[in-house]
Amino acid sequence: MAGNGLTQEINARWTRVRGVLRAEVGDSAYKSWLKPLGLVEFSGGVVRLSVPTRFMRDWIANHYGNRITELWRDGNSPVTEVEIFVLSDAEDARTQTPPKAPSEIAVSATVGARVSPDRVEGDVSAALDQRFKFDNFVVGKPNELAYAAARRVADAETATYNPLFLYGGVGLGKTHLMHAIAWHIREHQPGRKVVYLSAEKFMYYFIRALRFQDTMAFKERFRSVDVLMIDDVQFINGKESTQEEFFHTFNDLVDNNRQVVVSADKSPSDLEGMEERLRSRLGWGLVADIHATTYELRLGILQSKKDEIGAVVPDKVLEFLAHKITSSVRELEGALNRVAAHASLIGREITLETCQEVLHDLLRASDRRISIEEIQKRVAEHFNIRLADMHSARRSRAVARPRQVAMYLAKQLTSRSLPEIGRKFGGRDHTTVMHAVKKVEELRTSDTTFAEDVDLLRRMLEG
Repeated sequence: MAGNGLTQEINARWTRVRGVLRAEVGDSAYKSWLKPLGLVEFSGGVVRLSVPTRFMRDWIANHYGNRITELWRDGNSPVTEVEIFVLSDAEDARTQTPPKAPSEIAVSATVGARVSPDRVEGDVSAALDQRFKFDNFVVGKPNELAYAAARRVADAETATYNPLFLYGGVGLGKTHLMHAIAWHIREHQPGRKVVYLSAEKFMYYFIRALRFQDTMAFKERFRSVDVLMIDDVQFINGKESTQEEFFHTFNDLVDNNRQVVVSADKSPSDLEGMEERLRSRLGWGLVADIHATTYELRLGILQSKKDEIGAVVPDKVLEFLAHKITSSVRELEGALNRVAAHASLIGREITLETCQEVLHDLLRASDRRISIEEIQKRVAEHFNIRLADMHSARRSRAVARPRQVAMYLAKQLTSRSLPEIGRKFGGRDHTTVMHAVKKVEELRTSDTTFAEDVDLLRRMLEG
């Protein structure tokens, strides 16, 4: 900008201010909120910084305004005041209201300034993780439907499977697929506006719009996009006002053939605290669940991750991790990262022993998470009885003894109480579980073959 008064001293001071802010707030917050600040002008002791949106201006002023002013005015500085304004274009920057008193940060908007349509996306959409693309999503039986549906939605030029509802447990890949859809559309159909954010962030923006009586801008912001992606929608359970607004936003987008993608930890019908009409709408399109990972899928994920980070990891270590860490893909990848980082930093090759040493805390936690259902399944398979017999009233020894073994292992390998274990075995009383535990302990002492069976089952479950 001609005649903007940006001397070498002012530019150097701005560089120092940004450096201090980045060190104080961390890279993540800096990139999200402070990096977009632009140094526009210095005149009459007033530094003018621009941001692309009114929301960002208000947030920065409320959370960082005082600190920014302190840093600019620190030492022998010619700066007496800092003003943050919304910059729509170069002309708007010339039509600002007069400066405020030196003691406060100016937050008045540019006269006639507005957030242009091409900025709606960047204003509210969360950052996308570069790691979460279709190319590095490992597909297996538990997630093949969700993956195929996500690819179809990402490839389509108009709405399909509307909405696409992805659900599954923590760390199984829902967020990965959500990011992958957004990345794919942005890279192959850059003209389409994609907004991805968590349900909590959606609620935050809505509450803020109510507080500042700016609901029309909120509606325009979310109903003008081509693809709206809401992650972890279960977080608006019980939030009636937010559900109401989301319901109307959802309907408006679908009616206008705009794509909606939603994720949750449960299927629409199981979302407690969600209005019936919203649950019904969420189940309109395609509901795709992501099951718990299988051993084969976990091993495939580890092999892919090993290649990605360039680590030399023996197959037996990958197999060990695939057997032991079953709770989530996130935890599985984190475990491999820890092992590889330890080997690199300490200079030791990766072995089964070093793996167990590095991950001792994680492996103990994994051991505690063995489920009663898994115990019942393994024991039923071992003794060749039906899984349903674990809950049945049958008392023949061929059924009763394996059931007692399963109760014993549930007591040994889980943190569940006796009443809880009893309920998992067809609603039996806790005294029945106590009797089963005592009986199995007696038989292990007197019957070597039986003891070997129980020990084998325990090792299988633990490893």
